Amino acid sequence: MPGQGKRRRRQRERIERNAARFAPEAGHWEVLFETQDEAQWHAHIRRLRASDPQIDWSAMRLEMFCGRLTQPTTHRLSRFVPDPAPDPGPDPAPDSGPDPAPDSGPNPAS
Repeated sequence: MPGQGKRRRRQRERIERNAARFAPEAGHWEVLFETQDEAQWHAHIRRLRASDPQIDWSAMRLEMFCGRLTQPTTHRLSRFVPDPAPDPGPDPAPDSGPDPAPDSGPNPAS
């Protein structure tokens, strides 16, 4: 099919970018909302979408942990929080070049 290679390449590039962006060493996932009530879950998501259209939904994770007889299903909304950039520290003093040669005494007359 025409265009299929291009679509696959774009999809693979997007996956690689997201893997680097959300890598464990780049930050952590912070839970914003968690509930076992599906109606409450949908209402919270609708309120978020209506209140702030600038939310970066690519950095949000919508999870549903399927329950069993002993545990109910849990819905969770998490946001990726990047770790702060490491402080480079103070700039080292600029190198003024090699140290001058030690003085060997009086200059011999030529």
